[in-house]
Amino acid sequence: MTETMRAVTYEQFGGPEVLSVTEQLRPKVAPGEVLVKVRRASVNPVDWKIMSGGLDALMDSYFPVVPGWDVAGVVEQVGIDVPEFSVGDEVIAYARKDVVHGGTFAEYVSVPVRTLARKPRSASWEEAAALPLAGLTAYQVLRRLGVGPNTSVLIHGASGGVGQMGVQIARELGARVIGTASEGNHDLLRELGADPVTYGDGLVERVRELAPGGVDAVADFVGGVVDVTTAVLAEGGHHGSIADPDVLGAGGEWMWVRPDAADLTYLSDLVDAGRLRVNVVETFPLDAVADAFARSQEGHTAGKIVIDVAD
Repeated sequence: MTETMRAVTYEQFGGPEVLSVTEQLRPKVAPGEVLVKVRRASVNPVDWKIMSGGLDALMDSYFPVVPGWDVAGVVEQVGIDVPEFSVGDEVIAYARKDVVHGGTFAEYVSVPVRTLARKPRSASWEEAAALPLAGLTAYQVLRRLGVGPNTSVLIHGASGGVGQMGVQIARELGARVIGTASEGNHDLLRELGADPVTYGDGLVERVRELAPGGVDAVADFVGGVVDVTTAVLAEGGHHGSIADPDVLGAGGEWMWVRPDAADLTYLSDLVDAGRLRVNVVETFPLDAVADAFARSQEGHTAGKIVIDVAD
């Protein structure tokens, strides 16, 4: 008898209204994969951007789509040639695959072992699920920009889910951090180790007051800030964006996070060492993924939104 599972799916591109909870076949477990019994997943803007059809030129979607790329759960089954993990292991993953189809907003998901790391022991299931995509994005962007000891970096969108991790990771790498945020989030950025500045008119001048010679790197996690970036970048500095391809015309890099087990293990270890904090602001049940997407689309959450799949 074929086993089924509950999963959030959509049959066509659109907004949150196209989402529903349905019965789907439990995924097969290919060689080099594990089947994860999902405890928590988390929402990222890319999830609803894909659902809207906005990234159809980049990735193929096969309907019905189960959305979601972040996952924290327990290994239920291991595929052929997976000596690294055993049934019962607690794991996390940025479980992106080559096509959009079998995501993490489901009771089970098959996960390539190249994306998989052990769950931070000290983290809650919610925190663990919120770590992979945002943490990897921040870490990989900062490394590619050459952020390290005795460098300075401006982070656009420093109070968001990716930005908060970016501030902490940049500090861990030895850099001085300036972060843009609304005034209501300045105390949070100070706690994380950044010098906060308010975005909007006069931002160039405010950054220049803190870094008269310019900053060595700019990490853009919001988009639409190319002019500010180029105005505050020091000679020979580097900049990149995860949200704005226009940086390519201004000497920057348009970046896309890659699944990477070693990088994710590094981040998991930082959490267990108490040097990386994951801020979860809201949790929704599986039946309310549409509400979670709508909340994410508002764009004002100072942290991560998590989906409770198991309870």
